[in-house]
Amino acid sequence: MSLARNEQFYSRLPANHISLGELLTEEHLFYNVPESWHVVITDIRNSTGAVAGGMHETVNLIATGSIVSVLNIAFKAGITVPFFFGGDGATFILPPAIADAAMRALAVFRKNTRENFALDLRIGIVAVSEIYAQGYELKLSKLRVSGAFLIPVILGDGLYCAEKRIKSEHYRFDYEPKPDDELDLSGMQCRWDKIGPPEMDQEVVTLLVTAPVGKKQAALFAKVMEHVDGIYGPFPRRQPISVARLIWRTTFKKMEMEMRVREGSTSMLGLAASWIAWLFGYVYFRTSYGRNYLNSLVEMSDTLVIDGKINTVITGTPAQREQLQAALDTMEAAREIHYGLHVSGESVMSCYVHDLKDGHIHFIDGAEGGYTKAAGMLKQKLRNAEA
Repeated sequence: MSLARNEQFYSRLPANHISLGELLTEEHLFYNVPESWHVVITDIRNSTGAVAGGMHETVNLIATGSIVSVLNIAFKAGITVPFFFGGDGATFILPPAIADAAMRALAVFRKNTRENFALDLRIGIVAVSEIYAQGYELKLSKLRVSGAFLIPVILGDGLYCAEKRIKSEHYRFDYEPKPDDELDLSGMQCRWDKIGPPEMDQEVVTLLVTAPVGKKQAALFAKVMEHVDGIYGPFPRRQPISVARLIWRTTFKKMEMEMRVREGSTSMLGLAASWIAWLFGYVYFRTSYGRNYLNSLVEMSDTLVIDGKINTVITGTPAQREQLQAALDTMEAAREIHYGLHVSGESVMSCYVHDLKDGHIHFIDGAEGGYTKAAGMLKQKLRNAEA
């Protein structure tokens, strides 16, 4: 594979406009990630404690910041990369052309995070060739969720392999940022209030599901998604974000937090600029262009992540959730899957806005640390299973 084709591997993948359940059963639509690429992972150590201490919005914003720092590098290089939001961190699959620059930027971001919030952002990188050498699989496809929104879909245990290595007590990425290392977090925003579900009698469910690797994994994930689709309806119907519930609201405290994440410090001039940007948004969203943006915001909300496990935020009634839990409990009792689930009354959103047309994406989590709390439940089940 030529250098240019290698860097554009993800861009060149076909976008499959079928249901996720169908995609998961079509093995020929998945491709091995090139050996020369790298897996990069970020996550906040002891995010459970941070969330319990009331820092769930900060945790989400730091996770978003790690994504924005890498996507801005990729954008400048003209490269599209797959990435996965996890509530307290993110995972990327990067070509060698930008891997080093991404790690240097993340090292600066890690330093800022430690100094401003006393939170330890773990960062690490593993070569895909090393993952394959250890016998793990990393297969990638692309799913068109809606007209303009595409998501990467991973099968195999390759990301688990990378995560296990990076989170081991022996792994260190000790690069100390240099004065000329750049961190570009332009486009990162956190100006939406907590978002209630579309209907008054609904709730927000954050769900994580794991399944054994191998050929059964795809079939089991497809089975889980059949339950989700059958109980909650298709993707648009279970979307927790709706235009009617969006509230463009900010406070000086939120603007200060956003500035500290983005720039490592605050200033009166920066706060004034943020306030002016908020006022512009307040007016803009009342125009026809702004209403079109809000409609596309809902469409571009990242509520479904398949990174070797299922991660999704959905909305529905308590009765629907109980029906889903019964189905998942049956699968879990049969040792087909393990799952973690958190229920909240709202969702939270942080954003990357490169432009107001198609260059924006919105990261969704259940309120009060939905992904982190669902992960805590899942980890406990996995520990019990191993015991």
